[in-house]
Amino acid sequence: MTLKEFYLKNYPTDELGVEINENSTFAGLLHTLYEGGDVYNYFGVDDSIVRERLFDGLSKELKTSYDFIYDLWLK
Repeated sequence: MTLKEFYLKNYPTDELGVEINENSTFAGLLHTLYEGGDVYNYFGVDDSIVRERLFDGLSKELKTSYDFIYDLWLK
């Protein structure tokens, strides 16, 4: 599932969902976090609420805490 598909399914009323990069995935987001890349550039939307929701989705995919994902981003 792409990040866009995930987002549109879980947050259908958020109009920013349609702007998410169609090729971005949770695996790619995790890689971006580990590499210290720009997550906003990766998924194509510069919005903290979208980032938080995608981080939450990634944490659930990995069966880990949101804090773990957030801490990866801060490093």
